[in-house]
Amino acid sequence: MFRRNFSMPNGLFGWFATALVFLFLAGCTSMSGNGGGNLPVDQGPAAPTGEVIGSGTTRVAMLLPLTATGNAGNAARAFRNSAEMAMSDFPNVPISLIVYDTGGTPAGAQAAAEKAVSEGTKIVLGPLFASSVSAAAPVARRANAPMVAFSSDTAVAGPGVYLLSFLPGSDAERIVSYAAREGRESFAALLPNNAYGTVVDAAFRQAVANAGGRVVAIEHYDLNDTDIRAKTADIAAISSRIDALFIPDAGQAPALISQALGSAGSNIKLLGSGQWNDPAVLNNGALAGGWFPAPTRRTFDGFAARYRAAYGSEPPRNATLAYDATVLAAGLVRQNPNDAFSASLLTNANGFNGVDGVFRLKSDGTNQRQLAVYEVTGSGARLIDEAPRSFSGAGGF
Repeated sequence: MFRRNFSMPNGLFGWFATALVFLFLAGCTSMSGNGGGNLPVDQGPAAPTGEVIGSGTTRVAMLLPLTATGNAGNAARAFRNSAEMAMSDFPNVPISLIVYDTGGTPAGAQAAAEKAVSEGTKIVLGPLFASSVSAAAPVARRANAPMVAFSSDTAVAGPGVYLLSFLPGSDAERIVSYAAREGRESFAALLPNNAYGTVVDAAFRQAVANAGGRVVAIEHYDLNDTDIRAKTADIAAISSRIDALFIPDAGQAPALISQALGSAGSNIKLLGSGQWNDPAVLNNGALAGGWFPAPTRRTFDGFAARYRAAYGSEPPRNATLAYDATVLAAGLVRQNPNDAFSASLLTNANGFNGVDGVFRLKSDGTNQRQLAVYEVTGSGARLIDEAPRSFSGAGGF
């Protein structure tokens, strides 16, 4: 039984009826919420011990750190609420969503996964964190239950363990390919000296190669102002050879780098990642003119408005992942009740359409997303290139 009655604001009904209803982009039947009655939940090996949302016949587990403290617990509750929104938007979905608490620990995630598979789940959505994904994944694999996780650490992806999150590879591919189409040929990068920087380094090199450009320099900085300025000075010294500088980090680093470049950066286009989609970056005049990739904002704005109306708080930007994962599971069951979560269906090359646009899951467990490109204005951002609506003919993929 849903706890809330969600109403759609005027003007948003048509958008939710089309843009948020998952489609096989090859032209298969729409996964809409209309038609088909609910059946009682299957009598599995045991009654569900998690929170049950919905009454469809196929059990879908969502693993979240509901009782964790701090940001982890806050994120978990927002993901749970977003999944409930999805179930309410499509009230006749043929699934029961069962939310299990991981406590925010790998051991808790493993225990939650064991409960879920023993209680008959057919697919696992979550967990949030890489360590929890690693702990829960073997349990799901043994039960032949695919996992669609929310971690952004590609090291935990693999056959049967798919990441729905926003990944560095899609960011780098989109912004570099766009810059190349706009005439940028010589690229450099300033990256944080941490695990994220290592992943982005590889993605950036591949993106530049795919775009037919050349990498002039890559510098990795320690997370302190002194080293950031020092590594920026190295880039400034060769600025005449650089068309575009990739700065994927968030926080104060992009503005500090821009200021440290000074006049040496006047002919260099600054390129960011999805992490730039943050007021600290968008409202900083030092970064005005920089480009960054991100999902189309207008669809998230509609989602966020409905979330605020239902729960009285602002959803985190990645809360859409729980919404999309829930609708993906429901739509696959509706279209293919006998084999909904096979690898061939989950990795459909044409992808799916969700709140944040078109995405597809890859056989190696990573994903690709079609992103828009925005320009920083110093008082927000403006759209300069729409997100492609399919993967056919999309540059870089």
